[in-house]
Amino acid sequence: MFETIYFASPLFSDMEKCYNASLVKKIRQRYPNEVIYVPQEQLAINDKNAYADAKTIATYDTTALLKSKLGLAILDGASIDVGVASEIGVAYQAGIPVLGLFTDSRQQGALNQQKLTALQEVAESQFPYANLYTIGLIKLNGQVLAQENEWLEAIKNYL
Repeated sequence: MFETIYFASPLFSDMEKCYNASLVKKIRQRYPNEVIYVPQEQLAINDKNAYADAKTIATYDTTALLKSKLGLAILDGASIDVGVASEIGVAYQAGIPVLGLFTDSRQQGALNQQKLTALQEVAESQFPYANLYTIGLIKLNGQVLAQENEWLEAIKNYL
């Protein structure tokens, strides 16, 4: 029943699509026997020159997600992509573990006293923010990693 790995990520800009393609290529090389479901590769719903309504997109991707044994979620961006957050929620409810990748470089310097002191000033946080509810759903049944190579290696622990 659980046959794929679901790759959840933002997929609308060239930058996002190129990064996704690069990561998926690495996953496929490292885990050649695994089937990776990548929404941006599903032209039936993601060819932006064509048309797919909201119910079609939701049905298509949710069906694939619910057949998955593992979710991979890219958490980078100004905030966690709303589609990715929805997919994380569906995976959590279905008991499918999720490995989140959050590479934001502003995580560095957690012991820097100037950065810590700046937290006392309004709007001066030097650190990134990720929605704690969404992060919590991942951590309840998976984990969040900051380094791509560690994230790629951790996949094997869920297969």
